[in-house]
Amino acid sequence: MADDSQPASALRFPFETPPDFGQSLEVAGGVHWLRMPLGGSLAAINVWALEDGDGWAIVDTGFGNAETIEVWRTALAGPLKGRPITRVFVTHLHPDHIGAAGWLTRTFECPLWISRLEFLMCRSLAADTGRTAPPDGLRFYREAGWSEEQLGSYRARFGGFGHMLHALPDSFTRLSDGQGLDIGGRAWRVVVGSGHSPEHACLACDELGLLISGDQVLPKITSNVSVFPTEPMADPLSDWLVSLARLKTLVADDHLVLPAHNTPFFGLHRRIDDIIAHHRDALAGLLDMLALPRRATDVFPALFGRTISGATMFMATGESVAHLNHLLGKGLAASACDADGVRWYRARTG
Repeated sequence: MADDSQPASALRFPFETPPDFGQSLEVAGGVHWLRMPLGGSLAAINVWALEDGDGWAIVDTGFGNAETIEVWRTALAGPLKGRPITRVFVTHLHPDHIGAAGWLTRTFECPLWISRLEFLMCRSLAADTGRTAPPDGLRFYREAGWSEEQLGSYRARFGGFGHMLHALPDSFTRLSDGQGLDIGGRAWRVVVGSGHSPEHACLACDELGLLISGDQVLPKITSNVSVFPTEPMADPLSDWLVSLARLKTLVADDHLVLPAHNTPFFGLHRRIDDIIAHHRDALAGLLDMLALPRRATDVFPALFGRTISGATMFMATGESVAHLNHLLGKGLAASACDADGVRWYRARTG
């Protein structure tokens, strides 16, 4: 995720102080804002409790670790008034969003609602837990320009996805693009995007003027758009840009956006325009850089405003390859591997 902070005048943030862990803040009628701890630079994920009859429908969950579950216990006994969870909605498969879904659904014997691709991909990644790093993955990161030391880090970290999840439910109720939902007597609709994840589900309520955006639109950072070893020639950036432009046509600009990170804001259309422009500028800078042959790890300066090292290498490499694949797909660049299995990219001329 790149820091893409906007001037204070560009967006409007109606809530100055977020709720403490274990507490909530009502942001609209029957819609409560809670936060779960993440640690690291993001610190927290926003989750949402929607009044749903005698209980609560939850949107996103935080990690599946003991710290997060303890915060849930505090919130359920406190601001959520001991009322049951009726269902758990998950925007997408990343562990900070789905990690505690298994605990919540089992504790309250309620269904998980999620898009099909997100559920199946999450199950697939969780199944890698305990496996050794596959040759395809080593080949992918070697092509990108990783050193043997960095490949060793990949070997050590591979298969860790499932450790961030409470055991997933064995069934789900599917969310589909355009689907209507009745939550607490109010009409909500599903708006699906892709690029950050395969089938990311946002939830919009026109009656309340709300969009629960997950990671599809964030106010101060741009969501990671990456290529992974499982689909090395994918072009998720095209999916991302199309999804953002489409979202602008489907959700009114006056909706209060409830994002997964940072704080709720007004200015949806301006923010979408800024995110698209951010990627267009990054692509232009990247193409200039490809006047000379470059590896994926060589082009970080065109995409990121900070030094890349350690665990951030994974996301930075995936995002670099996503931008490079986008240029390949547009016919603006070409690539080839050398004798050592390293892939070099160069701008096409003429």
